[in-house]
Amino acid sequence: MSDPGAPFLEWMRESRPDAAPGVWRYGHVARPPEEPDRLSDRQLFGAAALSVLIGLIAWSFYRNGVFLFGMLDAPLDWFTPDSWWEGEGGRRDKRAASVARDLYDTLVFAGIAYACGRAGGWQELYQRYAVARGAAMEAALTGVAGFAVVLLVLSEVVPVMGAAFGILPLSWSEDWNKYLSAVFVYLVYGIVLAALLYPLSRLGKWREVLTAKWRGVPLEEDAAEKPDAEDAEDADPVAWPELRAAGLVGEAEVLGGAARGGGMNDVDLARIARAWESVRARPERLRAFADSVRRDGPAACPHPSGLRDIGRRAYRHDLVTGQVRIGAAPDDKRNPYAYRGGGIALEPALLGTGLLAVGPAGNVVSDRVTGPVAELLCLQALAGQAAVVVVGAAGAPLGDDDAYDVVIRIADPSSPHDLDLYGGTADPDEAAALLAEALLGGDEADWAHARPAVTALGQLIGAYQSAYGTFPGVAELRGLLDGDRAALAALRRDCAAVAEGTPEGGADPFAADRAGAALRELDARERQLSRPGDVGALLAGRLAVLDRPVFARFFDTRGRGRQFSMRALEHPMRVRIVLPERTHAEASRVLARLLLAQFTAAAPARSDRSLFAALVLDDAARTASPESVRAIGRLRAAHAGVVLGLRGLDDVAEPVRGPLLAAVGCRMALTGVSTWDGRHFAEAWGAEWVEAEDVTHVPDVSGGLIRKLLRWVRQVFTGTKAMSRSVTVRTVERERWSASELANTLPPGHAVLSVTTVDGERTPPVLVDLHH
Repeated sequence: MSDPGAPFLEWMRESRPDAAPGVWRYGHVARPPEEPDRLSDRQLFGAAALSVLIGLIAWSFYRNGVFLFGMLDAPLDWFTPDSWWEGEGGRRDKRAASVARDLYDTLVFAGIAYACGRAGGWQELYQRYAVARGAAMEAALTGVAGFAVVLLVLSEVVPVMGAAFGILPLSWSEDWNKYLSAVFVYLVYGIVLAALLYPLSRLGKWREVLTAKWRGVPLEEDAAEKPDAEDAEDADPVAWPELRAAGLVGEAEVLGGAARGGGMNDVDLARIARAWESVRARPERLRAFADSVRRDGPAACPHPSGLRDIGRRAYRHDLVTGQVRIGAAPDDKRNPYAYRGGGIALEPALLGTGLLAVGPAGNVVSDRVTGPVAELLCLQALAGQAAVVVVGAAGAPLGDDDAYDVVIRIADPSSPHDLDLYGGTADPDEAAALLAEALLGGDEADWAHARPAVTALGQLIGAYQSAYGTFPGVAELRGLLDGDRAALAALRRDCAAVAEGTPEGGADPFAADRAGAALRELDARERQLSRPGDVGALLAGRLAVLDRPVFARFFDTRGRGRQFSMRALEHPMRVRIVLPERTHAEASRVLARLLLAQFTAAAPARSDRSLFAALVLDDAARTASPESVRAIGRLRAAHAGVVLGLRGLDDVAEPVRGPLLAAVGCRMALTGVSTWDGRHFAEAWGAEWVEAEDVTHVPDVSGGLIRKLLRWVRQVFTGTKAMSRSVTVRTVERERWSASELANTLPPGHAVLSVTTVDGERTPPVLVDLHH
C-alpha cells in the first residue's frame, strides 16, 4: 500500500529556487546562460553528420590516391629510407615498408578524424548531450564511440593491427603451434584494442558507472551533491528543522508525523509557518504555540472560521511561495530569455504594487486573472497571511460562497450581511470624502465638483452625527441634499437641543460644542441651497440610485444588521460582495467606487500591517478618478494592493488612463484589446534597442561579358531581372510591444504581462499562454 502522505511530502520537498519576478518557482529549472551564437540542435547534428560524410570521402580518396590526396604520401617518402622501398639489386625491406605504410595511414586517419571532429563540433555535441546529462549518458555515448573504433580496427579500415603485428620482433613459421599462435594473435588484438579504448573509458567514466550499477549505489558525483543523513534531516522541511532548532522536538515530530500520514495539507503548512513567524517576532507566544501544536496537530493555530481549506479549487497554487500559476511563457523570441518555457505566477509581492488587467473577450479576465488571484488570497487568508475583499457580479467565476467568511449580496433580501455605507469611519469629514468619491468619481465632468461635494456632504453628515450620534441613512441624506425644508428644520432643531443641553455623568462634554459648530455648518449649507448650480442637487441625483426599494434593508446606519466595513481588514477575512450589475448597473458602479475608496482609506490606516490586504474588483469600469489613482499608488507602502479588471480602457476616463497605468506596477493586456488600448500599454512599456536589418534589392550589373550574357538569357526566358541583395544592420529603438501587435497578433488565450515587485524590481513585458 502506498504512503498516504507521499504526494504531500513530495510537494513539500520540491525545490523552489529563487527566480525572476513572476516566474512560477515550484520545480523551476533555470535556463542555462544565454549564448547568442549557440547553434541549434538541428545545425549541430547536421554539422556532425556532414563532417562524418566528408571524413569518409576524404579517407576513401586518400586510400585510392584520387585527385590531390595522393600527394599526402610525400612526407612518408621524405622521412623513410629509400632502401625500404627500392633496395640494391631490386631488393627492398618489405616488412619495414609495410609497417611504415600502416603507421602512416593510421596517423592520416587520425588527422582526418581530428579535423572533421573540430569542424563538425563534436566537442560541443558531447558537452550538450553527454556531460550535461550525467555520467550514465557519458558512458553510453563513449561506449558507442568505442564500438565504432573496434569495428574500424577489426574490419581493417584503419590498419592499426597490421602495424602492430609488423612492429613485433617475431617471425611466423610453419613450426609454430597453431594454438599458441591463436593465443598470441588474440593477445595482441586485446592489447591494441585496450590501448585504444582506454582513453574513451576514462572520458566516459566506465568503471565508476559499472561499479555504481553493480553495487546499486549512486554515482560519486551524485553522492557528493547529496547531503549526509544528519544534514538531510536538518534540510528536510518535513522534519520542521526550525522547530527543532528552537527546542520543540516533540512538536516537530507531531507535525512531521501528520505530514507523513496524510493528515496535513498546504494550508496547514502555511498557517503554522505563519504562526511560527509571529512567535519569532513575539517570543512570549511560544508556549501558546507549542500547546496548540501538541493539542491539535496540523489543525493548530486555526483560522477563526475553523476551516482548513476551501471547498473546491480551480487553479494551481503553491502556498510555500504564495504563488498562483496563471500560465506559461512560450519559447518565443519576443520573450526575455530567462522566462522562455517557464511558468508565470502572481503573488502578494507583485500584487502589492497593483494589477490592471484589460481583456474584452468574455469572462477571460475573471477566468484567468481575478479568479486565480481571489482563490489564492482566500487560501492565504485561511493561513492567516491575508485579508481579501472580492467584488464582482453574480455568476462571475470568483469562487463558491463557501470559500468566503462573509458574503454580501446587494439587493438580495436573502443576503446574511450588509455593507457599511461609510466604511466604518467615525469621522464625518472622512465619510464625506468617501461618499463624494463614490458619487462623482466616475465621470470627468463631475471632478470639478469634488471639493464642493465633500464640503456639502461633510456639513450635513457632521450635523446629523451631532444631533443623533450616528450617520444618516441613504434616504435621510438624499432628502437633506435635495433641500427638504422639513428635514433640514428637524435637523436644526435637534442640533440646537444638543447644543443647549448640559452633559451628565458619562455624557460627552464636547457634544454641545460640536453641535454648535454643526449648526454653523448647517447655516452655510442652507445658504448654498439658494444659489444656482449648488452641488447638493447633483449629489442627491446620484445618491438616488441607492435610494430604491430593493436597497431598503441595506446600508443601515443604526446597527440593526450584520454589517461589514473595511475596518475589519485587521483580521484574516474572506469577503465576497456581489453587485447587481445586471439589474442596477449604475448603482453597481457607485458601490464599486465606494468600495475602492473605502479600501484605499482603510488599508493604510491599519495598526497591524502584517496581513496582506487586497481588493479584487472583477469589473472596475468607471471607478478610476484622479484621487483613487493617487490612493492606489500609496498602497504598496501599506502592504496592500488592488486588482482591477477591465473590459477596455474606454471604461476609464481619458485623463486618468495614463496615470492609472503608471500607478499600478503590474500591467496585463489580454487577447482582444483594441489598438487604442494597445497604444497606452505600448507607451507604458516603453522601447528598447534592437538590431534591425534593412535589405535592398538592386539590378545586378556586375561581371564581364559572359555574366551579362547569361543574365540577359535568363531575363529573356524568365521575364525577371537578376537582382543583387545587400543587407544593412543597424541599432534602432523600437517599442517592446506595439499597439498593432497587441491588437492583431496576440493568439487567442494569450496575454502580455509586466510585473513590478514592492521592492521596485521591474520586468519587461512577457507573452503568456494562459492555457498552460
